[in-house]
Amino acid sequence: MPILTVQNLFDAAVPVPADATLLAALHAAGHDWMHACGGRGRCTSCRIQVTKGLELLTPPTDAELRYRRAGRLLNHERLTCQTRLPAGEVAGRVPEATKLPHVQYGEG
Repeated sequence: MPILTVQNLFDAAVPVPADATLLAALHAAGHDWMHACGGRGRCTSCRIQVTKGLELLTPPTDAELRYRRAGRLLNHERLTCQTRLPAGEVAGRVPEATKLPHVQYGEG
């Protein structure tokens, strides 16, 4: 099964089921993850900074491309509510701006 490792969540290894978004996989694994619009691609609060394996993720959606054009999503960032991982291992980090106050984050 594909794996998403979140480095600053103490290297949490999250299994990503087939056809699941990264956000759904994170929630299924018990991680609280910011998603202000309810996971509908209408904001950028669920973004992840991808540090390894960006090319393994599904292509950016129209919503992600729109946010990139507006300068609200960097090329190495993806919206977890829009992105899937068909195979392989990807690593990323929770951006400072979207860290939740009640969650402990590591340096990773």
